[in-house]
Amino acid sequence: MDSNNKNVSDMTIGSPLRAIIKFAIPLIMGYILQQMYLIIDAAIVGRWIGVGALAAVGASSSIMFLIMGFCNGSCAGFAIPVAQAFGAKDYQKMRTYVSNSIRIAVVFAVVITFLSCIFCGKILHLVNTPKEVFDDAYVFLMLQFAAIPFTIGYNLLSGQIRALGNSKQPFFFLITASIVNIILDGILILGLGLGVEGAGIATWLSQGLSVLLCIWYIKRKMQILIPQGEERRYDNKKISILLNNGVPMGLQFSITAIGSIMLQSANNALGTVYVAAFTASMRIKYLFTCVFENIGVAMATYCGQNLGAQKLDRIGQGVRAAIKMMLIYFVLTFLIIYPFADWMMMLFVDKGEAEVVTYAAQFMRIANYFYPALGLLTILRYSIQGLGYSNLSMLSGVMEMIARCGVSLWLVPALAWTGVCFGDPVAWVMADMSLIPAFWWLYRHLRKERK
Repeated sequence: MDSNNKNVSDMTIGSPLRAIIKFAIPLIMGYILQQMYLIIDAAIVGRWIGVGALAAVGASSSIMFLIMGFCNGSCAGFAIPVAQAFGAKDYQKMRTYVSNSIRIAVVFAVVITFLSCIFCGKILHLVNTPKEVFDDAYVFLMLQFAAIPFTIGYNLLSGQIRALGNSKQPFFFLITASIVNIILDGILILGLGLGVEGAGIATWLSQGLSVLLCIWYIKRKMQILIPQGEERRYDNKKISILLNNGVPMGLQFSITAIGSIMLQSANNALGTVYVAAFTASMRIKYLFTCVFENIGVAMATYCGQNLGAQKLDRIGQGVRAAIKMMLIYFVLTFLIIYPFADWMMMLFVDKGEAEVVTYAAQFMRIANYFYPALGLLTILRYSIQGLGYSNLSMLSGVMEMIARCGVSLWLVPALAWTGVCFGDPVAWVMADMSLIPAFWWLYRHLRKERK
């Protein structure tokens, strides 16, 4: 099967901007939809169960980012050698990477799920979860941990599909999973009265469905990804390359999350109202910022394929095109967030919870001013990763961690909630300070190497 198959897309030819837009739009729409059902989860919990339950769902969000970030980042890293081999038209090598990445993913799923479930209670104590919401937070977090194998499975398989330039199918799978999640929310929370437990079960089942859909699609439509014969063998060299790409990307997210945990721990100590405000604002924030993230994901595949094809000029063109897309989107977010932030927060709580609404809206507006810094961060970080230098991009994660820890230790005690609001902006700016020179150096280095 060749690369002309309609289910794959060669990003090494044609307009860089068109290739990135074509790849990014289904990805963005899929993740917006995913964030929408997370918002619906939180809205149902906050409005029909209460602010305490909303705080319980949000009390552990940074912990989930730590663990899921490592899983998702690793799987994204495993897809980079696949994209590079596809760009180089070496399909046998590509499938060997696929088979060995599955081996690693299975080990990761077993080990991470086991350790997470064992230490669940200790983790919640670690982040100063308020006593009044501890039990609900524990139930919700355990159900999230139980879904880790599904999370890894989906991210691994969808990453391999996207590595071949097909971002549409994972989008359709997310649509299906989102609809199922919303229906299950209604049945389990509103119908059966299962509360926070119902929200967790709904997410668990919908994630399992997304994995099954990926498997079905690859078997039916993308057999170019299915290893055969010798391609299935254990290859120590390929394992090493996969780990060198995946683990730094995973650790980068986890390192970033350590700072987020510090920030959330400082916020949790402020009380339940602030935890609820943090939960509501983060849900809406991710709805907007996932666009930046997915422009970045598109760049990882784009850079990986073009590096494999040895088309370095297209990499620079692609980065410039992505930055233009990012800036246009930033203007759009500002026109929406600044006037409507308060209204958006009322999705989660009723008008009687005025404090929660005010604090959450403040968080959104402050973060919004710094979205260009976040956009540049994601574009450069993923571009560096797509070029196979995950270790170099990890430095930005370290910078983010240092920044958020600093905010937690000094700004939050001094400014309380306002200090929490500046946690992300300070981290984004700090990360850019390392990423801009790192990308510039790497791009010049690769061009010299190819001459």
